Amino acid sequence: MSILGCAGCSKCCPNNINSDSQKNAGKNNKIFKSDPNLKKIILVGNPNVGKSVIFGALTGVYAEVSNYPGTTVAVTKAKLDYAEIIDTPGTYSLGNFSDDERVTKEIITEADVIVNVVGATSLERDLFLTSQLIDLNIPLVLVVNQIDEAHAGGIDIDFKKLEDDLGVKVFPTIATRKQGVADVIDFLKTGDFPVSNKISPSVIKMFKDREMSNTERIYELLKLECSHLNTKECEELHNERIDFVNSALKKSVVFNAPKKRIISSLEHFFFHPVTGFITTALVLYLLFEIVGVWISGNVVDFVYGGLEEHFCPMLHKFVDSYIKNGLVSEIIAGEFGVFTMALSIIIGVLVPLLTAFYIFMSILEDSGYLPRMSVFCDEMLKKIGLNGRAVIPLILGLGCTTMGTITTRILPTDKERMITIALLGIAIPCAAQQGIIVVLLASIGGLKVWLLYLLMLFLTMAAVGTLLSKFAKGKTSDLFISLPPLRVPNFLNITKKTVSRMVSFLKEATGFFVLSSIIISTMNYFGWLKAIEKALEPIVVNILHLPSEFSNVFIMGLIRRDLAASGLFEMASVSNMTPLQIFVSAVVITLFVPCIAMLIMVFKERGIKEGVILWISAFCIAIGAGAVLTRVCGILF
Repeated sequence: MSILGCAGCSKCCPNNINSDSQKNAGKNNKIFKSDPNLKKIILVGNPNVGKSVIFGALTGVYAEVSNYPGTTVAVTKAKLDYAEIIDTPGTYSLGNFSDDERVTKEIITEADVIVNVVGATSLERDLFLTSQLIDLNIPLVLVVNQIDEAHAGGIDIDFKKLEDDLGVKVFPTIATRKQGVADVIDFLKTGDFPVSNKISPSVIKMFKDREMSNTERIYELLKLECSHLNTKECEELHNERIDFVNSALKKSVVFNAPKKRIISSLEHFFFHPVTGFITTALVLYLLFEIVGVWISGNVVDFVYGGLEEHFCPMLHKFVDSYIKNGLVSEIIAGEFGVFTMALSIIIGVLVPLLTAFYIFMSILEDSGYLPRMSVFCDEMLKKIGLNGRAVIPLILGLGCTTMGTITTRILPTDKERMITIALLGIAIPCAAQQGIIVVLLASIGGLKVWLLYLLMLFLTMAAVGTLLSKFAKGKTSDLFISLPPLRVPNFLNITKKTVSRMVSFLKEATGFFVLSSIIISTMNYFGWLKAIEKALEPIVVNILHLPSEFSNVFIMGLIRRDLAASGLFEMASVSNMTPLQIFVSAVVITLFVPCIAMLIMVFKERGIKEGVILWISAFCIAIGAGAVLTRVCGILF
């Protein structure tokens, strides 16, 4: 039996170690304000083992759960009456190669006890991290999750033997059903956490008769595992851990013939070049039909139409009767008023569209399909300097480009992070923007126009990615990703995830919408918008062949992309824009400059220089694409 894993040794990753990072490990890692009277319980585990679900079950606090690597980038903490429980990012080892590994390593230095969550179907791989944790000489509890999937796969585990071989307390669980979690909680409350006596011989020899802190011990172990000068010792320790894990599995795990499940037979279907492409196309088609046709054509028309027909006229009447201040009236119920535009768009358009979109994405995540899409997209993304793992921030960017920008940290090379952020800033529409655009495109031509719109985005992505891939320094890394088992999505988890995302979006977006509405209404009241429209008239009218009022949409887009889409939606509903103008406008605002929130993140991640270059490039590409489309696509409309 072989094991899949890596200690981060110099043979595999010679540039893995960062001496400054190691020397400072533990000095500046006070990530949370901790209660000194409470013990710290740290959850550690590989991606896709259900660690965040375990965290939610232990604490009652919902942490977003996804079935692909990289989702758990942030660290989540819950303070209970008996302990502080901290959920660390998913990581394959305690090396120094990625942000996940560095953050996890630093938090572990303050642990009173570690709860190591492993997958019952991936013990070969996951227990390698367990052996590293045992060597740290910190009290350890092992939670073997997903035992239902192990049984379905013909894997029988003797947990008592596994417990004896590892020297730690072992708990089998099914976190999605909260089975076995109560036993873990009861054990953690006892406060009796023995340290394993199964430390690797090399580590015992290394630390014999030496007293040191957890931080110093981690540093010394990493130096042994990753130093160029200790290749022989590193290989010896690596082999000891492999032998240790294989020995434990040989005694405690029996592999039988897996049960026949229809869902398991889908693996080959999703990876076949023909059926995989058909599946991806079908997913996009369903997204259009559900969000763009059914939700936008029925739910949005009912809710937003009701607000426009009943609420806004009553508000106008009330404001005209009781508020005599012209500026206040404009801000409350004017053309771009807080209630007549901002809140009406949020309640009538964004809430139903985003709810449908997040439900759809949550189903794909919980089913395990998204990481398979990563593998399927790997060859295609390599052509633009990325690998299949980049599909994760790109797809997350469909929800929020700022979120996608943050998650580019999971990409291993600077070149891949730079290309992905450029694509997010130029060619990826966020969910709120996308939902409104789908409504507009459905109203002027349905699926044909939407596919043409997608083709424009794809061609832009291909051109930008190809150019950056050729001229950017560095090379594209190979794809290394963990595939979770295919599973039937959990309804409760989908509901929690959708609600969590919607609440997060509303908290983050509502203020921007209201503030933007106030600013634009004020500018409109004093005539400033007219002045800006006049200045932009040569671009808007002569180059893009759009109404001069489209300048307002540009201004909104500087603040948020979805505000630009909202402005276009409003323009299209009250003006006589032609189908061609609506289509060109939709493309232009999609390719337009990043919103303020994303731009700030780009400054943080890439620096001010790259952020300014991205902003200028996006503006030029948007205007250029609009100028071409408005001249060559007239025949289609």
